[in-house]
Amino acid sequence: MDWLLKDLAVTVPCTRHIVLLSADGLCMAQWGADKDTADRLAAASSGLKSLAQSVAAELPHSEGGVRMVVLEVDGGFFYLMAAAANSYLAVTADEGVDAGLMSQRMRDLVIRIGDHLASPPRAPEQAP
Repeated sequence: MDWLLKDLAVTVPCTRHIVLLSADGLCMAQWGADKDTADRLAAASSGLKSLAQSVAAELPHSEGGVRMVVLEVDGGFFYLMAAAANSYLAVTADEGVDAGLMSQRMRDLVIRIGDHLASPPRAPEQAP
C-alpha cells in the first residue's frame, strides 16, 4: 500500500506525510513519516474525525458523516479524507502546496483503490 501513497506524494509537490488509518486511529500504511510520527498523525486524525462528526451532527439534514477536513496551520496544511469503510487518508503538506490539486489527487486515489482501503471493524479480542 505504501507505494500507492508514494504516488500521491510524487504527483503533489510539497507533500510531507501521508497516513492511511482506521477509524479508531490505527496506522495501516504510511509514506514520508517514521513509525512514531505516523502513529501520532493517525491518533490525531482519529480525534479530528470525531470532532468533525460532532459538528456535522449539528447541521440540518446531516447524518454526521465526514468526507473531508482541511486545516490551514502555521507552516502548512492538514487534510483528512474518508477513504473507505472505516478508513481515512491523512496528509500533511507545506504551505506551498496546491490545495486544489491535493484534494483532487486524494479523491482520485480514494476512488481508484477505495475498496482496498477498507478497514473491517476489529473484534473485541483484537483491540489493543
